[in-house]
Amino acid sequence: MTARDTSGPQDGRGGEDEHRAAPPRGSGRLPLGWTIVLMAVAAGALYFALPRLAGLEDTWERLSSGDPLWLCAAVLLEVAAYAAYVFTFHRLFAEPGSRIGWRESYDISLAGVVASRVFATAGAGGIALTVWALDRSGTDRRLLVTRLTSFYVLVYGIFMAALVVVGTALRTGVLDGPAPFGLTVMPAIFGGIIIVAGLAAARILPALGRRVAERRRRHQRVPKWVAPVAGSAELLAAGVRRALDLVRTRDPAVLGAFCWWAFDVGVLWACFEAFGEPPPGGVVVMGYLAGTLGNVLPLPGGLGGVEGVMIGAFVGFGVDGGLAVAAVLGYRAFQYWLPIVPGVLAYLRLLRTVRSWDASGEPSR
Repeated sequence: MTARDTSGPQDGRGGEDEHRAAPPRGSGRLPLGWTIVLMAVAAGALYFALPRLAGLEDTWERLSSGDPLWLCAAVLLEVAAYAAYVFTFHRLFAEPGSRIGWRESYDISLAGVVASRVFATAGAGGIALTVWALDRSGTDRRLLVTRLTSFYVLVYGIFMAALVVVGTALRTGVLDGPAPFGLTVMPAIFGGIIIVAGLAAARILPALGRRVAERRRRHQRVPKWVAPVAGSAELLAAGVRRALDLVRTRDPAVLGAFCWWAFDVGVLWACFEAFGEPPPGGVVVMGYLAGTLGNVLPLPGGLGGVEGVMIGAFVGFGVDGGLAVAAVLGYRAFQYWLPIVPGVLAYLRLLRTVRSWDASGEPSR
């Protein structure tokens, strides 16, 4: 994850400011209209064709006869998950003198959700919109990169740690439930590698920056691209270290990030309860974690990747196919579609807020 420029504000950049006044438009691989059409087609395939192709005609009967109390619980848990996400964002970016308050934290977070849905690929659309909004708020670009790195390291560090802990606990019998190697040990190894790589980067990247600075002090030749790359690497490393400091000091942001995942898993659990008998808790969590990795697939609106991987994971754990399809599609109905309307409204309000920032012509700090 990188920002467009981490060298700090510069003078005489009026043309750049006009360019940056517009929100990011995604990768440009598909026009927005075609993306929406493909999202609609993918949704139809998931909710109408998938159960029939899989020979699970009773899925629709399950979906139409779900326990309303558990479905209401799923809605409340999804709302709680986004509240925790907004709280974590606000905790990391709101400070005295900043333009980022509770309303702005809500708008950026929910608008980022819509951007991630429309411009899929591991949440890149949401990251781009968040960078744009923070940049327009007047946040120092070096601080922006560091704080945003801390935010995502904290949120996804908890996810990777859960892969290690839950996968190991299932495989060793600490948690009840089946424990196929490919769905427990392999994800745990993946999570462990990511964690070790992040910790190593926090130690190695600053050393790289110091070596570049030392060579420049000695008037030794350094390729032009090395210095900005080393500077960006140092900012990313600082963000990782700050996330670790938040964990060590037990900052409330850590609890917020944990609750974001915990409440979202709760939505899936509630859907299993609504449509049948849920599998053991460890299996629900591990199937959820495995399915969430499907977000990295560049599918229209991100649809299909999570559902397919998550359903496959639960079937691999021995869960009845009809129940797995019903629970996962029910979960995604809440997790994917519920925030869309609030997210669009938040995006429109964010556009007005950014225009007011630009019209004021005053720095935020």
